[in-house]
Amino acid sequence: MIAAFLPLIAKVLDVVIPDPQKAAEAKLRVLELGQRGELAVLDADMKLALAQIEVNKAESESEDPFKSRWRPSVGWVCVFGLSYNFLLQPLLPWILALFGASAPPLPPIDNEALMGLLIPLLGIGGFRTYEKVKGKS
Repeated sequence: MIAAFLPLIAKVLDVVIPDPQKAAEAKLRVLELGQRGELAVLDADMKLALAQIEVNKAESESEDPFKSRWRPSVGWVCVFGLSYNFLLQPLLPWILALFGASAPPLPPIDNEALMGLLIPLLGIGGFRTYEKVKGKS
């Protein structure tokens, strides 16, 4: 971030410090401070990413179904929702009518919300499969 202000800081230092040698030294110190700050930000980001990797690793090894199986659970919710929407809801009244029974109309499911879950899951699964085929996993 300090790199964006470096030309302005250089002009100010040229005005404030009349000696060109000392002004150059001050500019160098400002540049070093800016680089240290940017490196500190990059180091903090890298530490955060490594910590998240460790959390993901521990979560994937967990035997707790609420931690290690939430993605498959979301997939099964999509499977059940699609099964209900495309099989059970239209066919159940017809099957009951065959046996002489009647049922109240079944409530619809919001397909947009269901597809909003399913399509990213399929995309992630497809990308993971592609990685495994290419040997990049």
